[in-house]
Amino acid sequence: MRSLLNGLFNAAGYLAGVFMIGTLLAVLSSIFGRIIPALEVHGADAYAGYCMAASAFLALATTLRRGEHIRVTLIINRLSPTAHRWMDVFCHVIALGVSALLAWYSIRLVSQSFSFNDISTGLDATPLWIPQLGMAVGTTVFALAFAADLVDLLTGRKIRETPNEGEPARVE
Repeated sequence: MRSLLNGLFNAAGYLAGVFMIGTLLAVLSSIFGRIIPALEVHGADAYAGYCMAASAFLALATTLRRGEHIRVTLIINRLSPTAHRWMDVFCHVIALGVSALLAWYSIRLVSQSFSFNDISTGLDATPLWIPQLGMAVGTTVFALAFAADLVDLLTGRKIRETPNEGEPARVE
């Protein structure tokens, strides 16, 4: 199960990279379309925004699992090891709840956009449920990552690798 989840988190990260490249291509097509009008792509700015949003949401889970989200540890590092662990569990429970709600409402938004046949107001007239899928999938995988971290905390597994000797910590 763990390898399946790690594969899912990594796949979401790679997909985020693909959407980042899509952002680059959309911006470049917009730039070259202004220079050479025959190459103009209508809605390139909107497509760049869609790709950027998908990239950001799809990268959430893999960033969490690699320990690269910013954590404020001013108070938690001063606690005893037992209090530190329980505070970490408490924070993960809250984060799981918030991320699960975000995933639920993102999926609901996609469903409503699909059923109402919402389209973008720009020249591209894209059905909005298509670009919203990136947010729904990304937040769902993010909630799964928090659930996996919480299970690891409760079972006593190490949820992140510590930096190598001499390597500075990435987030703390």
